[in-house]
Amino acid sequence: MQIELTEKEFRRLLDLVYIGNWILNSTRGDDRFEDYDLLQEKLFALSSGAGMPSLAQRWHGHIFPSKAYEEGGIHEAIADYEDAVFFDILAEELARRDLGLEDHEPEDYTELTARMDEYLDEFDRSGLSAIHMDLDE
Repeated sequence: MQIELTEKEFRRLLDLVYIGNWILNSTRGDDRFEDYDLLQEKLFALSSGAGMPSLAQRWHGHIFPSKAYEEGGIHEAIADYEDAVFFDILAEELARRDLGLEDHEPEDYTELTARMDEYLDEFDRSGLSAIHMDLDE
């Protein structure tokens, strides 16, 4: 198989591969999906020949994204995604709790969606400071 990409497209592909591999493997410890690591290595190894040698580095015989690459803003993009997902999941879980839907799906999602929107609006205004826990319950 052969794919033709511009330098900009290849650079975007590296970002997509890195972000995807981060999501799949960053929390897995020693139980990583090695085939994704190997694909990432293969693509970053091509960065030098694509005029982007600063994006990869060799360590212990393997090719990894360089420190410069990792500090170049990619983790900010990942953090933005994680924040959005965190608040979406939290809003849904709280709304489901409020409506007694922890164990089943609603027949009509209108009420659930409206309650989630209330939580998301509050999170936009106050962040996590709006969350209070009563540990005495």
